[in-house]
Amino acid sequence: MVTSVKPQGGGSGGRRRGRGKRGAQPMSEINVTPFVDVMLVLLIIFMVAAPLLTVGVPVELPKTAADALPGNEEEPLTVTVAADGRVMIQTTDVAADELIPRLRAIAAERASDQVFLRADGGIPYAQVMEVMGALNAGGFSNIGLVTDTGGPRFDGTEAEQEG
Repeated sequence: MVTSVKPQGGGSGGRRRGRGKRGAQPMSEINVTPFVDVMLVLLIIFMVAAPLLTVGVPVELPKTAADALPGNEEEPLTVTVAADGRVMIQTTDVAADELIPRLRAIAAERASDQVFLRADGGIPYAQVMEVMGALNAGGFSNIGLVTDTGGPRFDGTEAEQEG
């Protein structure tokens, strides 16, 4: 007499067991690899682009013990007087006779009358004052002078460098 043994699990060998409805369900796991790839690419782009966002005119700023001015929402307007006497608005060279009309046009478009003046430490004081007068005539009355920190104080000591 021959007897057959019926496999457990309903005769399907156990391979398909319980796979009927579960196989059609969507995966509940999130694949984060593309997200990480995109974030790394963006990080590299910002690391390369961040140094390019600063005003790129080389100026040897005088050192003072003054603290930095608080920032605002609008992009700051920067006027630079280079060591050779050139005057630039942001990074664009401006002729002396065009300075006041350009400043008036810029002032008409801006909500703030704040401007930052960067002047090389070797420039004569009179030339810096001429540019400040032009800024005032151009409609900017809130003028901030840009310096490097860590310069001498009135008591003769050096200010501590931050960072």
